Amino acid sequence: MKLGAFSDRLSGHCGFLFTELPLSERFAAAAKAGFRAVEHPNLFATPAAEVAGWLARAGVPLIQTGFPAGDASKGEKGFAALPDKVAYYRSTIEPTLDYVEQLGCRMVHPMAGVRPAGAEPARLWETYLDNLAFAADAAKVRGMTVIVEPIGPGSIADYVIDDPLKAVEAIRAIGRDNVKLLFDAYHCVCLGHDPAALIRAHAPLIAHVQIADDPGRHEPGTATIAFDPIFEALEAVGYAGFIGCEYHPAAGTEAGLGWMRAASA
Repeated sequence: MKLGAFSDRLSGHCGFLFTELPLSERFAAAAKAGFRAVEHPNLFATPAAEVAGWLARAGVPLIQTGFPAGDASKGEKGFAALPDKVAYYRSTIEPTLDYVEQLGCRMVHPMAGVRPAGAEPARLWETYLDNLAFAADAAKVRGMTVIVEPIGPGSIADYVIDDPLKAVEAIRAIGRDNVKLLFDAYHCVCLGHDPAALIRAHAPLIAHVQIADDPGRHEPGTATIAFDPIFEALEAVGYAGFIGCEYHPAAGTEAGLGWMRAASA
């Protein structure tokens, strides 16, 4: 595996990596390990000024984060597609953008949510498009991008936006130029897609990329995904962003970083 042009564009997902450490230390640990950026889905329990201090001391930018997604222990995975949560969802938009702006972050992900039993798919879809557009219009005022991440059933059962092609359809349907795709190679492969082919087909929509190997969702090189064609496709289409490393370390974060050194050589 060769990272090529992306060897200095790796982002450490600190919701998955360095979890051996308190959150306050993870960004610095990621920078020390060679990551040039970081990401995390939910930092709201800590005041923005404090998180901004962690980032400044680590010397890395926060590439992407999320809008509030609810209580995972209750099965909540976002609200953007849920008709009975529209008021709550919309009430979180401006406060989240205020918070994220203080961190210098420019990409935010509103999770769609889990499909309620008996819900009409058409109503969920209509709600999602309306709410995605609402977030996009608010973000555009601040020069921010709203990203859509499709998440397959192997990771979240009954997630509303469960396929990359569905995400592409939503992005095109609302027609906002600041709504882009978070392309996750792991989810793509799990759903039976060819990630390199999808990259080439939908390159203009891709704002961020994440990787993990399959099966296991561990670090690259531990399972079956061929990453070279993925990196080659990204380079061929001129992808200029970061590669987010969103994987569960097989045996501890530090112990699993050898793939980065080998792939960058």
